[in-house]
Amino acid sequence: MKAAVWRSLARWLLVSLLAAAGLSHLTWGRRGYRIVVPDWATRLTGLDKDAVVVASGVVELMLAGAVATMPRQRSVGWVVGAFFVAVLPGNVHQWRTGRSAPMLRTDRARFIRLLLQPVLVVWAVWSTGDGSRRAG
Repeated sequence: MKAAVWRSLARWLLVSLLAAAGLSHLTWGRRGYRIVVPDWATRLTGLDKDAVVVASGVVELMLAGAVATMPRQRSVGWVVGAFFVAVLPGNVHQWRTGRSAPMLRTDRARFIRLLLQPVLVVWAVWSTGDGSRRAG
């Protein structure tokens, strides 16, 4: 299979992941995600835990839409990657406190989630590129 086909497939999988995560933050997983929002996030944003969960779900849906409608836009990939970096401290907090969330009910699952975070960043940037190398 050509690299462009793999990149396109990876991009649509990313769209699906972001959309599913966004929908879960707004619906069936909303209550469970509130449990793992760190107190410092509410102080930093001025939002309550539910609003943080809802906001992250809305952002995930917007990012899914951006990736779907602006294929081969490296800047979109960098924004998605930055989002994955931005939520990393919350994921670390969840792992350290042992709090369960939907699909993350064990320390092992929470730790694997942390290890996958850099993969998500690379995936976002790679899948939204056009495959060409540009000089800085």
